[in-house]
This record gives sequence, C-alpha cells and structure tokens, in this order.
Amino acid sequence: MHKTEILAPAGTFDALVAGVRSGANAVYLGTDSFNARMRADNFSGEDLKKAIDYCHARGVKVHITMNTLLQDSELFQALDVVKNIVSLGADAVILQDLGLASLIKECAPSLERHASTQMSVGTSIGVALLESLGYKRAVLPRELSKSEIKEIKDSSHIEIEIFVHGALCMCVSGQCYMSSIFGGRSGNRGLCAQPCRLPFAVAGGTGHDLSLKDLSLTECADDIQKLGVDSLKIEGRMKRPEYVSAAVRSVKASLEGELSGELTEKLRAVFSRSGFTKGYFESKLGRDMFGIRQKEDVTASTNKVLTDLSRAYEKEVPLIPVEFYLTVIEGERVSLSASAMGKTVFTEDEAIPEKALNKPMTKESLADRISKCGGTQFYAEKIEIDLDEGLIVPASVINNLRRQALCELEKRLTDVKSNPFTYKEIKFTPHEARKDIKFHVRVAKKEQIPHNLSNVENLYLPLNIDENSVESLKNSGVNIGVEVPRGIFGNEKAVESLLIKAKKMGINLAYCSTLDGLALAKKLGFDIHTGFSMNVANSLSAEVLESLGVKSLTLSAELTLKNLAAIGGRVPRGIIGFGRLPLMLTRNCPIKNGKTCSECKSSSYLTDRLGKKFPVTCNMGFSEILNSAPIYMADRMSEIENMDFITFYFTKEKQELCEAVLQAYRKGTPLKEGAAYTRGLYYRGAE
Repeated sequence: MHKTEILAPAGTFDALVAGVRSGANAVYLGTDSFNARMRADNFSGEDLKKAIDYCHARGVKVHITMNTLLQDSELFQALDVVKNIVSLGADAVILQDLGLASLIKECAPSLERHASTQMSVGTSIGVALLESLGYKRAVLPRELSKSEIKEIKDSSHIEIEIFVHGALCMCVSGQCYMSSIFGGRSGNRGLCAQPCRLPFAVAGGTGHDLSLKDLSLTECADDIQKLGVDSLKIEGRMKRPEYVSAAVRSVKASLEGELSGELTEKLRAVFSRSGFTKGYFESKLGRDMFGIRQKEDVTASTNKVLTDLSRAYEKEVPLIPVEFYLTVIEGERVSLSASAMGKTVFTEDEAIPEKALNKPMTKESLADRISKCGGTQFYAEKIEIDLDEGLIVPASVINNLRRQALCELEKRLTDVKSNPFTYKEIKFTPHEARKDIKFHVRVAKKEQIPHNLSNVENLYLPLNIDENSVESLKNSGVNIGVEVPRGIFGNEKAVESLLIKAKKMGINLAYCSTLDGLALAKKLGFDIHTGFSMNVANSLSAEVLESLGVKSLTLSAELTLKNLAAIGGRVPRGIIGFGRLPLMLTRNCPIKNGKTCSECKSSSYLTDRLGKKFPVTCNMGFSEILNSAPIYMADRMSEIENMDFITFYFTKEKQELCEAVLQAYRKGTPLKEGAAYTRGLYYRGAE
C-alpha cells in the first residue's frame, strides 16, 4: 500500500530530535533568513549541518523552508543560502516566491522544489501549472475538504502534501495582509504578528470572530493515506519538543490503527485553542470552528503531561535496519560488513581466531552479540555468519567490530550526494513605463460602473456580469474584462462555466489574483492581468508571470513606492491607487457567527477593540475582510514612479463616489478634510 510521509516541524534542535525519535519520516526547518517563521530559533552554520547530518544518519529527509517573498536586493543573498543547503545535502526546499523558484531551477536543478501553501494553489488546474513549472510537490491550502483533496490527488502527477495538525489561520495562506497593514510585519515575510487572535467581533458572534481552533486530522490519518496523499504535515516550528513528539506519535499511531484516547488527550493538553477542529476537511464550517487560547488550555499542559511526553524521545530509537555479514575463518582476520539504505561498510580486526580449548563459538552466540545495537539508531534485520568449526574469538573483538561498523555506517549515511550548483548572474532589466499613466478600474458590482471612463484603459467587471451590461460598454473605448475570484477551490467548474459564458459575450480579458485563476483563464485563452495578491515583489517574479502569458500585472501592496519603482522587466505594471485593501480571504465567513446570509445581505462588518469597522464581502463561498479605510493617493500621483497604470479597487463605494474618486485622480486633488484614508505601506513599508 502507498506509504505516506509524516513531516514534522523543527524550530530548534531539541524539537528536531523529538520529531525524529517519535517517528517522523521527514522534518522541515528554516535557516536564519527567508522563512515563514523568522521568530523561531531556526538553523544556521554548523547547527544546520548538524541538523541535516542527524536526520540523514537516521533515514529522515530534511526540507528547508524559504517560503517568503523576496525583493530584488535579497535574491543574491538567497542564492548563497541555496548554495549552502545544496552543499549540505538538503533534500528539498519549500518556496513561495515565483522568482526565487525560477532561479533555483536554473542554479540547482536537482534540488526538489516544493510549492508552499503560501502560493495559495488549491485546484487541480493550479497544481498542473505548478507541475509545468517543475515543482516536485504542492502543499495544499488547509481549507480543502476531503473530496477536494481527493480530486486534486487523483488528477495530479506531482506529490501532494497537506496539513494534518496545528494552528489554523483564518485567512487562506499567502492572501493575508492584516499583519503588515496593521503593524508593518508581513506574514508573507515570515513575521506575522497574529492580529487575528485579537478581539474582532460581529454582532452576536464569539467576540473573537477571526480566531479559529487548531486543526487536527490525526484521527483521519489513515483515511488521508488511502487518498494517496504523499505527506502529512504538522504545523508548529514555534512549538516545544513535547508538542512535536505528541503530534508525530499521534499521526503515526493513527496510520497504524493504534491511536489511543490517552495520546489524543495529551496532544490536546500540550497545546490547543478551545480544542481542535476538522471543519474544512469534513465540510462542516461555522461557529464551532472558532476558538481562542483559554486559561484551561494553558493549565492543561502540566509538568506531568510534559514529562510523560518527553520520555517518548529521551533515548535513541532503532530506526534503520542493518544487514550484517560476519566472517570468522581459521587463519584469517575476523571481519564484519554492514549494509543499510544502500550503503555498505567493511571492518576487520587484527585478531586471528584460535582453536577453542573448551566451548567453541556458535553462529547463535555470535549473532546474539552482533544484534546488540542498543543506544544507536540501528537494529539488526539480518545476520549472516561464515564460521569455521571449533574456533573462539574474544567477545571484545566482536563488540568492537560492531561498534566500528555502525559508526562508519552512520558517517556514510551522512555523505552528501553530489548536487550541482551553478551561480547565475542575476540581471534586472530596468522597466520603462509609458509617459501617460492609465487607469484600471475594478468594480464589485455593475451599479458602480462610472459614466465617465476617460483615461480608463481596463475595466474589470464581476464574473457573473449580465450580457446587457457588457453590450452597453462595448463602444466605450475601454478593454472590458472579468474578475476571476481570488478563492476558487471548490468552485473550479462553476468559475470555468462563467468564464466560458463571458468569452461568448466577447470578453477576452481576465483579472486573476492567484495562480489557480491564472491557470484557468490561460486554459480558456484569455488575455491575463494579475492582481496585487499575486504577490509580485521582485523582477524575476514579474518575468515568470510574463513567461506564462500575463499581459500586465499589479505589484505587491506590501512594498514602498521606491521599491516598487525599482522592479524591472518589460511587462506593464501598476499599483493599487485607491480602494479598501482586502486584508483577508477566508472560506469561513465570520459574519455567520452572528447572522445568516439573508440577514447580512453583504452589508455587515467586523469591529476591532478600538471600534474600527472592517466590511466583509462574499463571493462564491469565500469572504474578504476589507480594510476600515481606503488607500488614497490622488494628491501623491507625482510620487508614483515607473508605473504604467493605477488600479482602482472599488468594493463598497456607490457610483457617485466612484465617479468622484476618478475625477480627483485626474486632477490630483486631496480628500476632503476629515475623510478617513490610508497611504497603505507605500511609505512605511513592511518587514
């Protein structure tokens, strides 16, 4: 039967040891740069080599996380990190940034590239796109159901990895901007401050309506294995070793059909938020999925629980089977060979067997001595002995041979396989923007469409737009497009059907905000423009999208104007110039904690502890939490350099306000005194 990998988190060396000794087949860890848990201890220098050698000596793979967005200036340093991890024999690298991924493909072609869940790919067609880009594995979003995972796995030709235990973000990974907007610490840069765990309330809700319970699919591990999923991932690089051990042991026991209630309870005790949830996997969304870290959750982690859990990994565990071949021949030196995981070592002793005066050695007595591998990660799976009759050798000789053989075997297992690495000179072609900056307008509903479309180049309409509205715009002189929703997993067929309908109306332009949407629009022959949440933060990422046929793109909203202007490449680009930036994309609508959809009618909001209101919009099973105030840059247009267009991201505005905003940008006028607005991150940036 298909064997599924258990993938454990390692934020410290102690956590790494706990995961390996508890039964993990692989671990994932970060270096001291470019990973999504920058506040973990992480690994660097000799510590990284020590970690990789420890794992490889025990038959455990090591995946290195480089799953953050990079700017142009950081790509050079990232390449040095890649060179180092290749030289140390790391097995794979987990990536978010399209530009870095393409660079690694050229410089280290034999290093496995895994697409992080931060890439927000959750459809069959999106995974197929990753395969075409050379990824070996896709880490799927946590929001998928069992049937959706099965559909992707059944149609996929690359490996599939899913999270089975750990923290559950409210937002689809890679689509959250709340931490960066609120405090300048970007989740896409590994520094999420977790503002969603603070009180954000809807009327009649839980009071913490952006905080979900932790995910735990440990009880379902065997069912997931039967789906053909290749890796079961445990979240928790910020967690203590006892947590890692308990989670790994729980998954392993579940795969073997031996998961006990006692172990499950210890796993809950060591860390949970009001318990666990399987909501997305079981398609049971709603209020029961929400929870916070309460006093009883903290006190459940008693010294006794932690001590009991630590005992599971305090000693070395026999993980690797060894085949021994011992030769005791009259007149020849005693020798021993040992083989494991395709490696073989040979040792011999100066001692020559002597004739036994009393009781000669037997194969049974020798086998008993050879099999004593206690205190190591090895165990004797097979022992063959070539023994002449009537001989005797001191027991110390056999013991020394065994120790030497296992010591040498461990060294051989940590030998670094030859992985080529070739430095590539990174050249950035400066972008030359056109002289006259154009407007790209996105509307959430047809009633927002402005009458005055002067200077508007592209107009993006809702995907469910009616034919009459499209016909009325065909002589407007603007390029008419439709917006592919940011969240389409679970709705791939419905979205495809609407895109085909739009194509029949004569629409050939699609505004896509994720690789899922891009792949679907590309399949149907649309010209593609990408939105800000494609997270383009460097020149190489822009080049990758251009190679995929993208005609124009909106750059990341988490960079300063200076950094945005420096991004090179030929493809036309722009920034969000106006609009309430969507801070989160979620599949579990927080408003439903307090009211039904019919009661809400897309007019509800979340309120934070300061009384600020954050509107929530819904589209095809997904919700977006919008910022409390819009970005406004009309009076700063002269400071926006090297852009071909400005994107107006209209969400809750009425048509009159949409008209007024466009006119203000044409004239460069400031907002009225007292009006709420933000400059986003264009001046302060995000870490």
